[in-house]
Amino acid sequence: MIDVESYCRDIEAYLCRKNDGHLIRITGAAFEQVQGWATQGVPLKVAEAGIDRYFERYYRKGPRRRPVRIEFCEADVLDAFDDWRRAVGVTGVVADAGGVAVEDPQPAPRQKRSLASHIESALAKLTVLRGSGHAGPAIGAALEQAVRALDAIAPEAARARGEARDEILRKIAAINDELAGAAVSALSDKDRRALEQEADTELAPFRARMSDEAFRQSRGQALQRLARDRFGLPSI
Repeated sequence: MIDVESYCRDIEAYLCRKNDGHLIRITGAAFEQVQGWATQGVPLKVAEAGIDRYFERYYRKGPRRRPVRIEFCEADVLDAFDDWRRAVGVTGVVADAGGVAVEDPQPAPRQKRSLASHIESALAKLTVLRGSGHAGPAIGAALEQAVRALDAIAPEAARARGEARDEILRKIAAINDELAGAAVSALSDKDRRALEQEADTELAPFRARMSDEAFRQSRGQALQRLARDRFGLPSI
């Protein structure tokens, strides 16, 4: 299980940095809340991503008036955890009425926006990445191929229904997998080992309940997700 005290200290330090150095201690009810994240197995970086989501909305509202408390980030952290669980393919952990840890099924898929708008958004992000100094030199060919492939199916997306829509979704999934594979392949040996270790750390709270095959698949998916994050790739 996650070391709860270290986890809370890391969350506290991260929130302090996001609050421009203003320290708000995680104690009392806030500690119990963050302890709940640790008990569920929310990886530290996933919790930080949820905190980032809250701050992004907070900044969009205009100049900040007061430091953000961790309690405000709860919904975004749990949403980020749900997204991570879908991507990696693991169940969560919750406490039953007696306080015993039991498995929580993977979250149900969310209703998605239209295919056309989804593809349009992905194209915009990939085009920016293709010209960036970070991702462009490393996976530029894969980005170019993905942009061309999405361009080709974009006109069909708005009117696709039934089997035609399913076929477009399969194509999008294939594009997504190819990009993720390119990101992993572009990693240096040192970076790959570091991300593999990070993937193992993320999955550690769930390992005992997973078969070897399930763990192997989840580890591969976790590595792909971390490699995507390394290059700033969106999930298509």
